[in-house]
Order: sequence, then structure tokens, then C-alpha cells
Amino acid sequence: MYDIDNLRRTEFPHSAELAYMNHAGISPLPQRTKRAIQAAVDGLSVNPNDFFGRIAMPAMETTKDLIARHINAADPSEIVFSTSTSAALNAIAQAIEWSEDDNIIFCDLEFPSNAYPWMSLTRDGVESRRVPSIDGGLTLEEVVKHADSRTRAVAVSAVQFFTGHRADLAAIGAYCRRHNILFIVDAIQAIGHMRIDVQSMNIDVLATGGMKSLLSLPGMGFLYVRKSLAETMEPRLIHGNSTEDYIHWLAYDLTPAPGAARFSAGTPNLPGVMSLSPSLNLIGELGIDNIDAHTTGLTNYAIECLVSEGFRVITPRDAAGPITTFQSPYDSETTDRLIQHLAEQRIVVCKHLDAGSTAFVRVSFHCYNTRNEFDRFMSAMESFVS
Repeated sequence: MYDIDNLRRTEFPHSAELAYMNHAGISPLPQRTKRAIQAAVDGLSVNPNDFFGRIAMPAMETTKDLIARHINAADPSEIVFSTSTSAALNAIAQAIEWSEDDNIIFCDLEFPSNAYPWMSLTRDGVESRRVPSIDGGLTLEEVVKHADSRTRAVAVSAVQFFTGHRADLAAIGAYCRRHNILFIVDAIQAIGHMRIDVQSMNIDVLATGGMKSLLSLPGMGFLYVRKSLAETMEPRLIHGNSTEDYIHWLAYDLTPAPGAARFSAGTPNLPGVMSLSPSLNLIGELGIDNIDAHTTGLTNYAIECLVSEGFRVITPRDAAGPITTFQSPYDSETTDRLIQHLAEQRIVVCKHLDAGSTAFVRVSFHCYNTRNEFDRFMSAMESFVS
């Protein structure tokens, strides 16, 4: 394992006072990432033309290389930057050559970013099969039960935002590949916490934003599209830099760029791009398996503490990630006051509502959190007067 005390002191100094446990919402930036963003802002404020050509352009290629290694993509050309998970998945949804009566499978606990792009396809005669979640997420059994000869794609979150359920990507991916079904993964809650191998897991498309488990800026993320798949797709969203000869501005040639580059979405958020590499480097230095063991251990500890106090925990023990969610003992408005009470105690978590508007409290960890912070949370819960 890595030195957590040193990590907290050097990269996350806020942790000296603030027990921040809402990384599934938005994560604090590591200090090295903050410095890289500030350097980008400084470069853009002095000579942006020089900064763009001399620093930003090479940095974008270096970052794609780093991302490709992180997810074991076959080639960096399978990576393109995106503003968000939802922007990436919407672009994919509109680029697949659907036929009427095709269907796509996802579970009933997906975040809207991984539901709305598919639901919007009903206008084109594509059926969204929203299947029941089992133990908080999509399982292979439910995929098999609901798939048929017209199933074109399965979409799943690697880690569910609400329950913390960790999907069996390898099993679902293997099934999809055997049956020629596209396997699409929302990785925003998982990409900085657990090992993801797009080749061995047979992932065709992976999308993520940067602001959660990736410890980067909002408004920046990336999209992976398997090269052989990308070459069959014709995006409906066509940007100034997503065509083959885009530098010839006035040629107006709509020939898609090769590979994932056809999903380029205009000039990228350069400070956002510059935030990705240092955060990925930090994750790499700590070791993704070490982070996984640490945050899963914190989740298991949290579940034990909550269950012992009589709370109803919906995070599955045997498929847990870095998220722990339990039912609030209060109604929604009172739970809001509980969250505010915790914030006043310098403890940050969040409230979520299920489909029936029952209030839940979600605690989400990252690489530098400790058991002591969760103990603070439990003590502060006890001191709340409704």
C-alpha cells in the first residue's frame, strides 16, 4: 500500500480539517493537478497561440497515450476528449446505425447520462429495455433474460452512482461479444478506482467525465471507441475538427476522421486536458489495485458500522466499489438538514432520492480517505437533532 499520511499532506491538504466523502459527486483536485491547471491558465493568458501549439498540442497526444495505457486500449487513436459522459454517449447513440425494432438494454438504476441518450432513440423506433436491477445494478443474468436477436447494445455503469454496485464487466462483455452486441460502459465512478481493460473485457465504447473518480476538472473527460467499430460509425454531430481534412477549413468535406477522432467536439478545454495527465499519473503511482483495495475496504468498514447501528444499507457487500449508500432515517427535507449539519461539522456527503422519493445518504471514498473520517461521520450523525 501507499503512504496515506503523506498522500493526504502533499496532494490533499484539505483533509487535515475536512472529511470529504462525496467523490461520486465531484472530487477535490490533487495539488499537482491544480498546479498543471494554473500553468495552463497562465499560458493562455500570455501567448495562447504559442501555448496551444508548443505545449497544449503535444500534451494532448501524451495524455491520450496515458489514457490508452490506463484502460489498455489497443491504440491512442481509439481515444478522443469529451466534455462529459453524457455528451460522449449522446454522440455514440446518434452514430450507431440503428434499425427499427432494435433494442438496447440498461438497468433501472442508471444515471440519466447513461439512460437518456438511449431513451431518446424511441423516436427512431429503437426500444429501450430498462431491466430490473439485481443487488443494485445490472447483472449478466438479467442481460441474458432480456436480450434477443434484435438487441444491438448493452449499456452499464462500471460502478452504479446510487448503490455502489460494481458490474461484472468481464462476464457481460464476453456475453455481448459472443452475441455480436455492442458493450457500452459508463466509467465515471470507476475509472480511478478499479482496473478496467477494454480489450480483455470486450468493451466497445467507454465514456467518462473527469470530475469524479478521475480527480480532474469538470467539463473534461474522454471517450474510447474500439477502432474497428469507430470506422463503421457516421456521427450526426459533426464538429470543425471531426473530419479527415479539417485543417482545410473551406473544403467542407464531411469525410469522417479515422478512428475515434470522428467524435472530436471542437476545440477542447485546454486546462481540462492539462488536468487529466497529473491525476492519471498520481493514480498510476499509487497503483489502481491499491486504490481499489483501499476504497473497497473503507466501503466494507462503512457497511459494517451502519448495519451494526440498524441502518438499511443498499450497497451490496459482494459487489461493492467506493460508494456506500444507506436509507436515511428521516424524510427528504429532514435529510437535507442532516446533510447541512454534517457540512457544519466539516463532513461532506450527499443525499439521493430513489424513484419513489425515499431519501438515502451516500458516502463515497477515494484514495486518501480513512476510517477515522467515517467514524467522524457516524459521530456527527448521532449528534444530529431532527
